[in-house]
Amino acid sequence: MKNRLEYTLLLVFCFTFSLFAKQDKFIKHTVSKGETINSIAQKYKVTPFDIYKLNPDSQNGIQQDKVLLIPSTVVTNSSIVEKKTSEHQPSKKHLVQPKETLYSLSKQYNVTVDDIKNANQELLKDGLKIGQTITIPSTGETNAKEEQPVRIVKATSVKEEEPKQIIIETKKPSATTFHLVEPKETKYGISKKYGMTVEELERLNPQIVSGLQIGMKLMITGNPNTVVSETPKPVKVENNTAPAVSTKKYLQEYVVRPKETVQSLANDFGLTEQELLILNPELKKGVKQGMIIRVPQGEKKNTPKKEQSNLIKTLNNSQKKELVMLLPFNISKIESDTLNSIQSRLKKDKFLNMTLDFYSGALMAIDSAKVLGLNIDVKIFDSQETKNSSGIAGIVQEKNIDKADAIIGPFYQTNVEKLAEFTTNNVPIISPLSKEMGKEFSNLYQSMPPADVLKTSIFDYMNKKQGNIVAVVDPKKGSIKEYLQQNQKNCRLVGLNARNTVVADSLKVLFQKDRMNFVVLASESTGMILATTNAMLNLQKEYQVQLVIMEQNETLDFEEISLNRLTKLKLLYPSLTKPNETEEANTFDEKYKKINKVLPNQFAVRGFDVTMDTLLRLSQDISFEESVQTTSTEFIENKFDYEQASQGYVNKGVYILYYDDDLNIKEAI
Repeated sequence: MKNRLEYTLLLVFCFTFSLFAKQDKFIKHTVSKGETINSIAQKYKVTPFDIYKLNPDSQNGIQQDKVLLIPSTVVTNSSIVEKKTSEHQPSKKHLVQPKETLYSLSKQYNVTVDDIKNANQELLKDGLKIGQTITIPSTGETNAKEEQPVRIVKATSVKEEEPKQIIIETKKPSATTFHLVEPKETKYGISKKYGMTVEELERLNPQIVSGLQIGMKLMITGNPNTVVSETPKPVKVENNTAPAVSTKKYLQEYVVRPKETVQSLANDFGLTEQELLILNPELKKGVKQGMIIRVPQGEKKNTPKKEQSNLIKTLNNSQKKELVMLLPFNISKIESDTLNSIQSRLKKDKFLNMTLDFYSGALMAIDSAKVLGLNIDVKIFDSQETKNSSGIAGIVQEKNIDKADAIIGPFYQTNVEKLAEFTTNNVPIISPLSKEMGKEFSNLYQSMPPADVLKTSIFDYMNKKQGNIVAVVDPKKGSIKEYLQQNQKNCRLVGLNARNTVVADSLKVLFQKDRMNFVVLASESTGMILATTNAMLNLQKEYQVQLVIMEQNETLDFEEISLNRLTKLKLLYPSLTKPNETEEANTFDEKYKKINKVLPNQFAVRGFDVTMDTLLRLSQDISFEESVQTTSTEFIENKFDYEQASQGYVNKGVYILYYDDDLNIKEAI
């Protein structure tokens, strides 16, 4: 393994980067309150990359009164788009609808998020809320109805003498028609059908920025194959100011059915729980059968379970694709380290070892892709990242990676989000290892299910089994208690005695004879765990009982908590991975060991699974986004079942496992 790692590092050393060109002239800018890199870049008509080149520390954020160097004349490899503008365009008023965000509004009206914030400073102190009427500042652009030629100036590289100019005349729009959204349709598929871009489709239909729903009526321009003929009525605008839109046409009344919860209702109607509670404050007191609540227009969404598919059976290699991987080898640090050899660094540097393990698994996936004949170029770059810094800005600019078909990496969530902010072509960015949830971007795919998804999954399983759910919560676990009270209304808390522990009677009073009694245990105290499990074992003769945990609990590994005790209570828990003893998994282990002289660890398997899933999704008849919307996959240890968030996608591929009587861990069905 050591020889292979040394050889790997030598190969990686071959990658070198010339990140920044020296600038001779610059302007000094003092950061004002509320300014961002993007707003400053727009002010001086430069790109964020140009600012980062002269101010590399600003990649970690900027503060008020900080002095930045701004290039006065810049030549980049980017394309700059200029449009004819009209003067004195008035501001607009907008009534905030469910699921709208500052980001979606900025895209809808072609202004920046900072412009909207500055125009509504007092109103947006506590964030954007449904029903607010906000001011949309003037953009200075021409009315969307007036089609003007677009001049695209392609800036040359520094070596070229004069920039080239390409004039592209825009076509006049076709007649406006409507399209009804059918099951399994996507924004990409609809826009392609009518010869539009996704951005044009979203501009005409701002309600779909956060996602499509079956039955939606979309305004379309183009030459469709099949459309619903209907001509929209012209909207009369007075005083050149766009009127606020009423939310009534977006809402309908719904009668609550048995066993429905705030969480299930929010999921069924494509809202967050907070958005549903804003529309229906009475739900904070509890959900009751027969209540009449307000929900978005359209039928209740009964989301069908995605088909789990073997993507190898549907390969399409007619088009060449490109996959970029950004892995944190941090070669420059290794080269400059004169105190430690590569061998000694490998012994001490856990992050480097994790990177190399992930990389070794990814190489196995790339080898498999070659065997399958996949038509994909794979490019690997050193992301040069730590938790607080990275070389992402330079790589995007120098290597044009935003023209790739997909990007895996970087590892840290902050750097993944930075990459999503820098890319302009909506290229899918797959976060391979981070469980954190930060800023959302439409092209960001969180491949690691976050902690909240694991918690929700275990409760979804217990509710599906129609179990009686009770919880024993340690007084030190205040956040868990708050989570249960706010999100799991049908889970009842078990009372504790004066010593803050559990007795059998405390459980028995909440147990039911005709149902499985799930006991959710949230404690790291050996005493409380023993007291709870003793009480459950005593009641096992009268009741059906099963022990449940929501997250990993190392205390259960102590000798005081015997494995026999956990198997008797069939310990149930959510997991990102599952044990795999199939022939396919054994073959993978043998092949990996033959190459690397050791068995694969979790990071090597993760590297294989994430890379293989991405390679296969890129090799389909449909786009990457359409693939994750319609198909879930499963590989050696990991499942990929992406669901759309308010923006981007989150993997909800979680396993529910339990300890069986034969001392094996099995998947609960």
